Amino acid sequence: VEGKTVKAQIWDTAGQERYRAITSAYYRGAVGALMVYDITKRQTFDNVQRWLRELRDHADSNIVIMMAGNKSDLNHLRAVTEEDGQALAEREGLSFLETSALEATNIEKAFQTVLTEIYHIISKKALAAQEAAASTAIPGQGTTINVTDTSGNTKRGCCST
Repeated sequence: VEGKTVKAQIWDTAGQERYRAITSAYYRGAVGALMVYDITKRQTFDNVQRWLRELRDHADSNIVIMMAGNKSDLNHLRAVTEEDGQALAEREGLSFLETSALEATNIEKAFQTVLTEIYHIISKKALAAQEAAASTAIPGQGTTINVTDTSGNTKRGCCST
């Protein structure tokens, strides 16, 4: 991303119910997600909102999410229109693409888009932290604390009277 190497860990539960119990563990600490449904199976599209709600309940509020309708190569078997996918993505504030894993259509673009957005968010946070640290290190910008001589005060032990 922008000439930098980015390491990504990718977890794929394939939306299977048997993984549902452990998915919340994956959500914690996740900074990005690809919510993928099968354009030939309406049920997978209908489940997106449930998965999205679960993701938002367990993940960081700033998580980057892209919704992708997969199997665009099977247009003749389409059960979900591209317009339906786009409309849901817009309502939920997600980016959207249709992909084909079989034909490698938009697969790299999907990952590149999510990783680039994550990179920009993390870069902005790092820059803000650097600026905050720099602003506290500027001479004359801090609070002056006067330390007075307290040699007149005698110290006593804890048990002295």
